[in-house]
Amino acid sequence: MPEYAHDAGIPDLEIFTLKGGKVFMAVLVTGGMGYIGSHTCVQMIKAGMEPIIVDNLCNSKIEVLNRIEALTGQQPAFYQGDIRDEDFLDSVFNKHDIQAVIHFAGLKAVGESVIKPLEYYDNNVNGSLVLVHSMRKAGVKSIVFSSSATVYGDPKVVPITEESPTGATTNPYGRSKYMVEECLSDLFQAEQDWSVTLLRYFNPVGAHPSGTMGEDPQGIPNNLMPFIAQVAVGRREKLSVFGSDYSTPDGTGVRDYIHVMDLADGHIAALKSVGEKAGLHVYNLGTGKGSSVLEMVEAFSTACGHPIPYELCPRRPGDIAECWASTEKAQRELGWKATRSIAEMTADTWNWQSSNPDGY
Repeated sequence: MPEYAHDAGIPDLEIFTLKGGKVFMAVLVTGGMGYIGSHTCVQMIKAGMEPIIVDNLCNSKIEVLNRIEALTGQQPAFYQGDIRDEDFLDSVFNKHDIQAVIHFAGLKAVGESVIKPLEYYDNNVNGSLVLVHSMRKAGVKSIVFSSSATVYGDPKVVPITEESPTGATTNPYGRSKYMVEECLSDLFQAEQDWSVTLLRYFNPVGAHPSGTMGEDPQGIPNNLMPFIAQVAVGRREKLSVFGSDYSTPDGTGVRDYIHVMDLADGHIAALKSVGEKAGLHVYNLGTGKGSSVLEMVEAFSTACGHPIPYELCPRRPGDIAECWASTEKAQRELGWKATRSIAEMTADTWNWQSSNPDGY
C-alpha cells in the first residue's frame, strides 16, 4: 500500500509516495492531447503521476494516445469533451480521485485571435471559469495554469521578470491569458486555501527525441517552427517571415524559444514544488535568451541539411519586436532549468517532421 504524505496547506490534496520515492498523483490535464499537453503527459507518467486527459480534439489527434502508450507503456484515461461543458467536467471529476489540474486547453494563435476575438474569450476565459467552478465542486484546489508571456505585452525592458507589469497586451489571445490570470489571482485572494500557479512562457518548439511525437497543427501552422518544418519536408513552398524592420540585430522578431520537453518538465517541477502549497505562484519558463526568426531558420537549415526558402513580409497585427524572460526565479524556487539547445530544438523538430511528414 502506498504511504500517505498529507500537506496541511490544502485539505483535499493527497500525495501518494510509492516505493523508490516516486510521487503518484492523479492529475487532470486539460488539452492533454495537444502539443505541450501530450509531451507533459509522457513526462508525468515517467515521474510516477497519472494524467487524466480531457480534450475536445479541435487541434489534436486521437493517435496521440497510442504514441504516449508506446513511449511509456501506459495509455492514460482520455475523455473527449469541452472544458466549457460543466456537466462533462463534473462527470470526469466524479470518476477519478483527482488531486490537481494542469490547464493547457485553449485557442492559441495570435493572428487568428485578432480576427476571432469572441471565440478566444469564450474558449480561453469562459472555459477556464467553468473548469475552476467544476474543480471547486469536486474539492480540487490546486491548478497549474499554462499561461503565456504575451501577458507582458510589449515590454519596456528585457529580460522580463515576474515582477514586470502585465495587462498591456497587444492581441486578444494575450488578453485572454491575462484575464484568466486575473480571475485565478482574485480567486486565490478570496479563497486562500488554493494553490494557483501561473506559468508564463513564449515559444515552445522541438519534439520528443524519439521522433514519434511533436507539433501537428491542424490547417496552416501559426507558429514558426512547424511552418519551417513543413517547408523543409516539402508540404509548403516557403516560409513567410512577418516583419523584417524591427529594431533587432537582423530586423526580424526576437523570441525566447524553449524545447517542449524542457517546458513539460517545468510544469511537473511546478506541480511538485508548489502544487501542494497554498499560494499564488508565478514563474517565467524559458531559456533566458532570445533568438531571431532568421537565426531559427538558419539553425533549421543546418538540422535538415538544406536551405529553407523564405520571403520577408509585412508585420502581423498584434506582433512585437522583442520578448524574452529571466528564468532565475524558476531555477531558484523550482530547481528547474531549460537545458536543451537551439540545435536540439531544430534537430528534434526535423526528426519528428521527416519521420511523420503528414503529422499524426
